[in-house]
Amino acid sequence: MIPSTGIFAVGLVSAALMGLAIQRGATCMVAAVDEIVTTRRATRAAALAEAALWVGGMTAIAAALGWLAMPSAAYTVTGATVAGGVLLGIGAWINRACVFGAVARIGSGEWAYLATPVGFFIGCLVPFAAPMRDAAQVSATDTSVSLVVAILFIPFALWRLVEAVRAPHLGRHLWHPHRATLLIALSFVTALLSVGYWAYTDALAALARSMDAMLSVRGAMIVALLAGAIAGGAIAGKLRAQPPRAALVIRALVGGALMGMGAALVPGSNDGLILQGLPAFHPHAWAAVTVMTASIAAAILLDAAVTRARRLP
Repeated sequence: MIPSTGIFAVGLVSAALMGLAIQRGATCMVAAVDEIVTTRRATRAAALAEAALWVGGMTAIAAALGWLAMPSAAYTVTGATVAGGVLLGIGAWINRACVFGAVARIGSGEWAYLATPVGFFIGCLVPFAAPMRDAAQVSATDTSVSLVVAILFIPFALWRLVEAVRAPHLGRHLWHPHRATLLIALSFVTALLSVGYWAYTDALAALARSMDAMLSVRGAMIVALLAGAIAGGAIAGKLRAQPPRAALVIRALVGGALMGMGAALVPGSNDGLILQGLPAFHPHAWAAVTVMTASIAAAILLDAAVTRARRLP
């Protein structure tokens, strides 16, 4: 159902804010895994985990208040789930950024990364058998999972609120890359409540596979997301237009296509899987994210080993 003009405007503003926050926040899975592998630190991974907790907590509260009628979809874990996770990981590594990271790169003026969503769209065109929904899993765990997530979220949110109130400079406090990730969660939920379950990769998949009345809404949301990312880059002084080189465009196109195919197999990409699937404790999301993370780590380690071998006399 197409939202009213006012509700649609809320969705567009939410998408733009999400793009701005992605440009600023520590949200790229490739960067998060690389940080763990190379420095043994997990600050970026913690930021992503906190964003997922915020989305899970806020959607649980929204569902309890009757604002969210339909839970996010869960799917049966199969070999396709694992294969999809591998493709998501390898595609993100080839692209040198996941779907979140590509938006951040676009916001910094790295125009070659505009090929990433194009490649993702192309990857979604590859025909795969429709995955089986796990309706029993959703109905059996929805209430208990919402309760657990809400219990974890409420004290955590109160702590963050007190921390913000006590900050000497609220704007600087919220503009920190880790806390900017929380704006992604907030804008994600407001977009969800205004236009329904929405992740920009889901929108690209829908554009590739269907011709329904929501396509114009989804297309406008994608444009707003990218515009917000570019605005975020300008505000942060990071926007430096870089003419796309052919090699970078091809890399982004191939990486995006692999991620698109992986998302079709799972189904879902890292934005929807992390922000929707993980806090809802959907097994297919946990399996895919685990495999995707392992694939990125393996690619990083293999690339480092090859680089070292080439330097040997």
